Amino acid sequence: MPSPSAPVPLVKIRKLSVVRDQTILSALDWTVYPGQHWVILGANGSGKTSLLSALTAYLTPSDGSITISGHTYGQADWTKLRQQIGLVSSAIRQRIDNSETALNTIVSGKYAIINFRGNPKPADRQRARRILRNIECARLADRHWLHLSQGERQRLLIGRALMANLKILILDEPCAGLDPVAREKFLAFLLRLSNTKRCPALVLITHHVEEIIPCFTHALLLKDGRVTVSGSIAQTLTSKNLSQIFNADVDLKKRRRRYQLNLTISSKFIT
Repeated sequence: MPSPSAPVPLVKIRKLSVVRDQTILSALDWTVYPGQHWVILGANGSGKTSLLSALTAYLTPSDGSITISGHTYGQADWTKLRQQIGLVSSAIRQRIDNSETALNTIVSGKYAIINFRGNPKPADRQRARRILRNIECARLADRHWLHLSQGERQRLLIGRALMANLKILILDEPCAGLDPVAREKFLAFLLRLSNTKRCPALVLITHHVEEIIPCFTHALLLKDGRVTVSGSIAQTLTSKNLSQIFNADVDLKKRRRRYQLNLTISSKFIT
């Protein structure tokens, strides 16, 4: 039994299963505590997207439970629970109108809508400008979505999520579409964000270990809808574990607090 002083998990998933025509997730357990930042790694088809969809209440599980800050889906108002979870994904980015201003993009996060219509309330405008400063985008307030770079758009989506007083921020492959320089600038920004007092728990979904910056403390490795290993970065990110989830012989290296994955591929030539 946990002691009365034990922290309440931000996320507690128990025996989560999703079955449609086939088993997508199988008896998955995962717990996120305050102060932790997680990486979810896995090959295509490993269940990352389904886990994300179930966590944000866009996919109904076949079995198991999902609890957010002590409140369980099905036993509490799921719309209020979902408001504690921010999501940065390409699906949201692609639905924003080219005419949307950066400031209105931020404001829209408070109301969980895409493409804010009308004039923001003075209080919303003030808070949005404060968030724009925090995400290092104050100069972009009046710029339209069409004229923003991919890296700027990703920062604004994070700001949009922060407008909702989150406890958890999910970053679904946030570096997709960024060139190497833009990616490193975005990751440096993310590292600075993680060091701020009000930063929510971060959950990074990625295929690339190179995107795992030092702020991430834990990792969840998935394969075929099951948890292969879960725990601290030091325990989970090993060549052996990554070879297992990617079905390949890989060698994981760490240099200057960043990871690099080398893949051994045999080549056979037909003459």
